[in-house]
Amino acid sequence: METIQVTERNDPHVMSPARGAALLRGAPWSRLVIVGDSVARGVSESRPGYRTGPWSSLVIAALREVRPELVHLNLGQRELVTAQVRETQLKSALDFGPDLVIALCGGNDGLRKTFDPQAVEGELEALFTPLRSAGTLVTAGFFDITGNPYFDARYRDVARERLAAVARGIRSVSQRLDAVYVDLDNHPTDRDESIWSTDGIHLNARGQAVLGTEIIRALGARRQRLSRVEGRRDLQAGA
Repeated sequence: METIQVTERNDPHVMSPARGAALLRGAPWSRLVIVGDSVARGVSESRPGYRTGPWSSLVIAALREVRPELVHLNLGQRELVTAQVRETQLKSALDFGPDLVIALCGGNDGLRKTFDPQAVEGELEALFTPLRSAGTLVTAGFFDITGNPYFDARYRDVARERLAAVARGIRSVSQRLDAVYVDLDNHPTDRDESIWSTDGIHLNARGQAVLGTEIIRALGARRQRLSRVEGRRDLQAGA
């Protein structure tokens, strides 16, 4: 039996910009800012059959199909912990005047020699709170590092535990702020080695496409919620 090669076109966990646009039809966002670390930046590695751009290129393409006037700014930088993201990116992000913010960080906090989950959650709250005041905020957890064959096996278990703790903090702060949280720890590709770059840390081109897809799905769900709220307001106004 011939083996079918999985590419972006037939990957069941990746959507096209056109399909993403269908989920985002009626979306209100036209000014997107991205903050965070190398995940936000989209540091990656090529994989045959997948776009070379980062996850954000898929999100931007889908949004631009429904909001052609979309403008965006990516402030993400490698190797930053959450406190550094806040110190170096928060002001610029707010000055941009966004109505949509995607904040991806926290992983580096969990991979440092010393780790204090409560302190990390405090930093996340200090970063997320003003960003949420600017507009819709999207955050995300992490794919399970135990599925990464390139990550040093000696540290895999402790890294998984720490990243899970950071993800719980991200989820908790996000829920308090009514932000959009993207749960990646339970994704079908969660422990699939085909999403990882050989550097042992970053997502490859497939992983980027999967991440972009899940962010679009989450935005689509928020768009539907906003539409329902607006619909109820219209009914009340007409009553």
